[in-house]
Amino acid sequence: MNDNGYVLSGALNISEARKEASSFLAARGVQEPDSNAELLLRHVLGLEGAAYLAALRDPFPGERQAAWEAVIRRKAAGEPAQYIIGEQGFYGLTFKVTPDVLIPRPETELLVEAIVQAGDRLWPGGVPAAADIGTGSGAIAAALAHLRPSWRISASDISPGALNVAQENVRRLGLDVAFKQGNLLEPFAGEPLDIVVSNPPYIPAETIAHLQPEVRDYEPRGALDGGPDGLAPYRVMMAQLPLLLRPPRLIGFELGMGQAGDVAELLRRTGCWSEIVTIKDLAGIDRHVLGIA
Repeated sequence: MNDNGYVLSGALNISEARKEASSFLAARGVQEPDSNAELLLRHVLGLEGAAYLAALRDPFPGERQAAWEAVIRRKAAGEPAQYIIGEQGFYGLTFKVTPDVLIPRPETELLVEAIVQAGDRLWPGGVPAAADIGTGSGAIAAALAHLRPSWRISASDISPGALNVAQENVRRLGLDVAFKQGNLLEPFAGEPLDIVVSNPPYIPAETIAHLQPEVRDYEPRGALDGGPDGLAPYRVMMAQLPLLLRPPRLIGFELGMGQAGDVAELLRRTGCWSEIVTIKDLAGIDRHVLGIA
């Protein structure tokens, strides 16, 4: 190691290389340095599971040293590990991720679960039309298509780059999702959507500068910036509801900390949904709001 970046020091085994890189990342303020080092190491070596564990005492392969040093330097500079390796898991599926899309988060899996459970209750054995608004990598739409292949799943995004990534993910996973480009609900004008689900940008604009560097400097601002108070996309979607043939019977949003009450009130004011449900994430934060008619 030196001041200019990470250099593997001497003849280390694979386990020692991981520990050295973890210490290097920790010294540069990287969060979760151990898990980041292991994720990148598995990627560079092309090893998973038992094969990775069995190799830990083996000498670090010289032909992989340059690649290893390069990914550790990128991580030390703040780049998300998911962008470095080019993928992220979500609901048991593996998604390609690039700087065109937000990295899927585990808490969003709870939104998928809630939509599936409510959908099964509203349409037992039926075939509802569901749309994922602002799909990004396609994670929500693909997970719904994977869990409920009989549903008619569509997805939209305003970003052509994001749509390219989402379409590639769905193609590679062998799932059936129709894609549209446009701003939130606009691409679905005149269509009868039964279910609308969205994880829109919800970070208040002025707080983006204070986010951790991995998010602030690398993830797409368009997928983060929710306007002055973070609620702009929700207000726009409520205003766009008349574009649809009829209001969806089920709507579900992901949102930021402290926004649940405001988003629930936006849904309540429309008069479209008789039941408003708030769902906590695994940290106990009110993370999702559903409207059910």
